[in-house]
Amino acid sequence: MRIFVLLLSLLLAPLSQALELGDPAPGFKLPLLTQKGTLSLSQYRGKVVYLDFWASWCGPCRKSLPLLNDLRQQLQDQPFEVLAINLDEDIKDARQFLKQFPVSYPTLHDSQGDSPQRYQVRGMPTSYLIDKQGKLRAVHAGFKPSDMKKIRRQVSVLLEQ
Repeated sequence: MRIFVLLLSLLLAPLSQALELGDPAPGFKLPLLTQKGTLSLSQYRGKVVYLDFWASWCGPCRKSLPLLNDLRQQLQDQPFEVLAINLDEDIKDARQFLKQFPVSYPTLHDSQGDSPQRYQVRGMPTSYLIDKQGKLRAVHAGFKPSDMKKIRRQVSVLLEQ
């Protein structure tokens, strides 16, 4: 069964070139989820960015969003930002989720799924660590609270560069 699932996922994968560490992070310009306006990844050039794809139905997201908010607040004096892209089809679900699990970092909405396709997101949550030059440096699939130690180390290394 596992082989069938693996083969199916490979067959359904986009035929475009695979996204690799060291590649430029795909750009995006998306609407903010809880306020008016848009943000683009290019606005954060010169900062280390932790880009987090999430959805309201994602169980691990209930743990990751508050912990990422803590990390952002601890590093508020550093060139670091957390950006979250919500993938719910119904924006109301995402907004309700953020009422229960509020965050202070920018949250964007991509109901069309263009950005996760460019990033080749396979599950929720999936996050990408982007360096100050806009290159992909790490990918985190899934989330458990113990992952924060590794994430903090990776962010610290990139902040020192």
